[in-house]
Amino acid sequence: MAKKSKKGKGRHDGRADEQEPAQDAVPGDASEVKTPKMKTKEYEHEMRRLHGELVALQEWVKATGAKLCVVFEGRDTAGKGGTIKRITERVSPRVFRVVALPAPSEREKSQMYIQRYIPHLPAAGEVVIFDRSWYNRAGVEPVMGFCTKEQSAKFLESVPWVEQAMIESGILLRKYWLEVSAEEQTRRLESRIHDPRKTWKLSAMDLKSYSRWYEYSRARDAMFAATDTPWAPWYIARTDDKKRGRLNIISHLLSRVPYEPLPKTDVTLPKRQKPGHYRDPKQPVQHIPTPF
Repeated sequence: MAKKSKKGKGRHDGRADEQEPAQDAVPGDASEVKTPKMKTKEYEHEMRRLHGELVALQEWVKATGAKLCVVFEGRDTAGKGGTIKRITERVSPRVFRVVALPAPSEREKSQMYIQRYIPHLPAAGEVVIFDRSWYNRAGVEPVMGFCTKEQSAKFLESVPWVEQAMIESGILLRKYWLEVSAEEQTRRLESRIHDPRKTWKLSAMDLKSYSRWYEYSRARDAMFAATDTPWAPWYIARTDDKKRGRLNIISHLLSRVPYEPLPKTDVTLPKRQKPGHYRDPKQPVQHIPTPF
């Protein structure tokens, strides 16, 4: 893999990644001592702090006209959706926009591959998060037979230059790969099978791809080798512990954006007007039951 660029000048410095060893090691990833799962109270305390930083990032993006694009890729069940949900739950959907494109239409299949993603890239004052992206052509599509090996190879050859053009246009591009162990993936898929709250997360594609662990590993390795560039490096996050994984990703993202908090303004609520001649209406209305 290409050497990663130096740490950005973001206000939030983040913490050292706490990674867990996996059966299938990611290239360049050192084996570390397994850490205990994080307690919910500690997790929520840290998440509250990071949510405040994400709001500060949002206000900086709006004020400066910055364009931030964040790509999330990774193994099935690695926690992309949950991480994105925690990033966006306390910020404005008018600034943070999540893009999760469906399967391409017949017309889109006839276009240049990356063409359907271009309209979704951020404009000034926007943060766009891709829940899977143009990198489908590097992983899911060749492994599941939706494109040829030659088509995937041509994509890998061209995409670094497309990303360089994005960056030269002023887009801040950050790419994350979420890695989960084979054992934890099995546990999460079995949970989706047996937990009625999670059955909607289980698709026929998940079941087909489950048996192709090492095909996905080879596709991932080829993707890193071709597209881990100095101008758009990949960042790998271990997510066997979802809580630690989310905190590590968010803190790292904040550290890789050169935002600064805007000066705080003093806000005082104005006095409410007097009721004057207003009276509550006498017409009957339907109130909901109050069992709680």
